[in-house]
Amino acid sequence: MTRGRGIRRSAALAVALGLGLSGSLVAGPAGAEDKEGPTVRWGACPEDVAAEAAPVVLECGTVPVPKDYADPGGDRIELMISRLASTDPGKRRGTLMLNPGGPGGSGLSQPAFLANRGIPSEVLDTYDVIGMDTRGIGRSAPVACGFTPEGPYFANIPPYAVDDAAVSARAKVVKEVAEQCARRDKDGVLRHLTTANTARDLDRIRAALGEERTSFLGYSYGTALGAAYASMFPERSDRIVLDSNIGDTHLDRDGMRRYALGVEQTFPDFARWAAARHGSYGLGRTPAEVRRTYFTLAERLDEKPVDGFDGNVLRQLTFGYLFKEVQYAKLAQQWQALKSGDTEAVRAADAGGRAADTPPSLDNQLSVFLAVSCNDIAWPASVDTYRKGVAEDRARYPMFGAATANITPCAYWPYPPAEKPVAIDDEGPRNILLVQNLRDVPTPHVGGKLLRKKFADRSRLVSVDDSGHGVYVYGDNPCALNTTTRYLVHGKMPGKDTFCRAG
Repeated sequence: MTRGRGIRRSAALAVALGLGLSGSLVAGPAGAEDKEGPTVRWGACPEDVAAEAAPVVLECGTVPVPKDYADPGGDRIELMISRLASTDPGKRRGTLMLNPGGPGGSGLSQPAFLANRGIPSEVLDTYDVIGMDTRGIGRSAPVACGFTPEGPYFANIPPYAVDDAAVSARAKVVKEVAEQCARRDKDGVLRHLTTANTARDLDRIRAALGEERTSFLGYSYGTALGAAYASMFPERSDRIVLDSNIGDTHLDRDGMRRYALGVEQTFPDFARWAAARHGSYGLGRTPAEVRRTYFTLAERLDEKPVDGFDGNVLRQLTFGYLFKEVQYAKLAQQWQALKSGDTEAVRAADAGGRAADTPPSLDNQLSVFLAVSCNDIAWPASVDTYRKGVAEDRARYPMFGAATANITPCAYWPYPPAEKPVAIDDEGPRNILLVQNLRDVPTPHVGGKLLRKKFADRSRLVSVDDSGHGVYVYGDNPCALNTTTRYLVHGKMPGKDTFCRAG
């Protein structure tokens, strides 16, 4: 396997699964513009979206929004949305908008994904379920910085920095990345990709759909978007479910560094799984031995890569495969092949990755993730700050901390934030249900606790004794499923924070 193929695989995993305006520029209360604005004309979805949604049939349409909300009469961009309409008018409550996370995840087929995965039919009766490509993504004024799998920027998680020199070397790479994005921002969309602007877009979509209020179900980064919407437009938010929370209305450096905490908290589940299967994979008879295998293998690959797999790729692969238990066997197979040092075994273990190749949308996904993260809030600009953070996190989160604390293009981003991040509003209606696994790689449980504290009595937290990224419908805990469904369908918010035992 070539270096490019190894990087392709790592990038796909890392991406899978995510200003200065005054308050007067936030979209105002429902008024003439809302009533006289555009309505959505529904039609067939693009062929690839329809194919991905099958056998569910979705409708698609577009909504125009300002490119720059500071200039509401200026250029417009078109956002594509999708709909899985309720077929029971007697039960229909309104709309349920979705966001799959990212930032950079396409959500046009998400209503069908949830339906195909088995979301309760009561939810589908209660709402027109609305998916969308948010600004900058897919078919909604897409942006692209020109990233390739063979280039130096192939994943939104920085590479593991083995020492200070590695941070300095990475700084040169990400500085060029930031400049590259600016050079390619010909139509000026990139600088207007923010969580606040996307929340304003949600409200334009709500108005175009003719709804007084909207419900929302967001996963991962979608929790930041939902938290922003519920804070900017509390009177227009109906039932809000935020699943796998990052802890605020934006992703900042602290949020990215928590990815390493998530690895440390989630890895023991894989270690127990692998230890129980030592006879098959040979990765260690105990969880402690499996953990030692990780460090030994990563350090060996740092010194001597095997067919394009170095220590960084191993760490990125492990990060990605820890998202769900169903991926543990593939991760164990990869480790086993790399541990053997056999080139042919490594190629065989990675055959699926080569067959799948790089998704065409990778450049778009990476670019949106960067733009939103860097535009939302100013990141530290000093390389020394990142060197210090890497040293700290290499010690406290040894498995992955020297990666997530490493320097990113946000340190050199050419567009300063035009406004402060959206502040959490804890004075609105009690309508925010937070759902969170105890062990989750990119959104550890502390994210749910942080948002619970910020929203105060507006929210309730459902903590789930489970491992993985995504709870409602994505997971299999009956307590979490039932609690969330009761809220979405009947509006029954738990009276207090809830703990769901492993089911």
